[in-house]
Amino acid sequence: MPTEKYLPPPREETALSSAPTPATATATTAALLTPSLRRRLCSMVYESMLLFGVVFISTLIFSTVLEQRHALYLRHALESWLFVILGMYFIWFWNRGGQTLAMKTWRIRLTSADGSPVNAWRALLRFLLSWLWFLPGLALAWVLGAKGWMLIGIPAINVVVWAALIYADPQRQFVHDRLAGTRLVDLNPPKKKQ
Repeated sequence: MPTEKYLPPPREETALSSAPTPATATATTAALLTPSLRRRLCSMVYESMLLFGVVFISTLIFSTVLEQRHALYLRHALESWLFVILGMYFIWFWNRGGQTLAMKTWRIRLTSADGSPVNAWRALLRFLLSWLWFLPGLALAWVLGAKGWMLIGIPAINVVVWAALIYADPQRQFVHDRLAGTRLVDLNPPKKKQ
């Protein structure tokens, strides 16, 4: 009695299953879909919840090693430490597959503008430029000497304006992605027309 050998089904090729060559980059870029603003913002909210743990553990390590007794002791060193830790977190994930944990959950991937994987320098540039979501609003609040709700309101307006700027971009990419030469790609399969 002959035994049949099990053969796995052929692997589906997607636009991101392998890095495109420069010759196919233009065709690949045209096929890449951009995730909706809602999905990107939901991914960012989920990411911030995950980052709470990263920041907590990093602060605990910093405080333990340097014997920090109160919040103002070595405050600027702690802020610098957290900036570096967050940078390492994002750069490592973006450089190794283009997705953080939240991006995997929401099926969003970061690629170069041509659809190829992101290298470490481009990931670093995107990380630095992504602070434009917050820094202009925070700087304006500081310059104006904002107090109370204005400390939240001015940066919140900055975030809303920054998010709305995707509608000025033909591919609906964030400004910092455009400046960094990156793009966010929707990994959900396209919906079939009935």
